[in-house]
Amino acid sequence: MNIGHASEKSNLPAKTIRYYEDIRLIKPGRAENGYRDYSVQDVHRLRFLQRARSLGFTIDECRQLLSLYDDEGRSSADVKTIANAKLSEIREKIRELKSLEATLKHLVSHCSGDNRPECPIIDDLAGKHDA
Repeated sequence: MNIGHASEKSNLPAKTIRYYEDIRLIKPGRAENGYRDYSVQDVHRLRFLQRARSLGFTIDECRQLLSLYDDEGRSSADVKTIANAKLSEIREKIRELKSLEATLKHLVSHCSGDNRPECPIIDDLAGKHDA
């Protein structure tokens, strides 16, 4: 199938599919006319990549996961280790975002939002921590 069909079936833009080919995450065949020819297996790999990326896995992590996907003798412990590491990263990001939310919430609640020039948000951004 051509890249347009592979794009539709994998829910990935053609540009992303070409990028994945450039970095050797997928290796589609070539038709007689030289155009890419995506197999059903290629589309499965593209869907795998789309889902993995949507869960926050990096390209390198996707490469590792694809390697495990291809290895029928894999240990699920290896997959779980990668997923647990990603889960830890996500939890840390959530903690950071909650801290940012609390700080911004505090600043917003202390800003009168009127026509006066005094603003604790601007003061904080400028390094004046009077809020």
